[in-house]
Amino acid sequence: MNETSAAVRQPAGKPYVLDVRAFGRRPGTSAQVHRTVAAPERIGVDLVGIDAGEEIDLDLQVQAVSEGVLVTGTVSADTSGQCARCLGDVSGALNLFLTELYAYPDSETDKTSDDDDVYRIEDDLIDLEQAIIDAVGMELPLDPTCSDDCPGLCQGCGEKLADLEPGHAHEQIDPRWAGLAKFASEGEADGK
Repeated sequence: MNETSAAVRQPAGKPYVLDVRAFGRRPGTSAQVHRTVAAPERIGVDLVGIDAGEEIDLDLQVQAVSEGVLVTGTVSADTSGQCARCLGDVSGALNLFLTELYAYPDSETDKTSDDDDVYRIEDDLIDLEQAIIDAVGMELPLDPTCSDDCPGLCQGCGEKLADLEPGHAHEQIDPRWAGLAKFASEGEADGK
């Protein structure tokens, strides 16, 4: 296949949008896109994600195919959040591989796919934002931990178990016997 290079423009004020008008629906036409964008809002799952304003590095290959434009490449960003066990801070680096087809209007893919099954090209523009949000959400763990062996929090006092002395414990009285404990304490007060 003969590959042709084309310029991919970025419309002003739309960092996640690629203008692929120069591709002209010619399969094999391609371009490299290297861009750093700021996360418009927090992207991720409940406990961990990419904070709003954090830089997201995009290193993408954009290529026209018969049914649309195929976008492949890496998305990289720093993440932060809370440990699911001890609620301590966690941070890391996210590097994910993105592969998405953006269907041309009136292509067979466009006609035969549900709205949620494929991204679409609108007015020769590709909006990467939702694809990145979806990919990040799928890549991040639902229950991140600060370490593989994080012991979590003490059920009695709520402190981090990792910060407490070995053997830390709280005396717990079975609720079924709690009423009898009152009589024991009264007996001790009476000297019996």
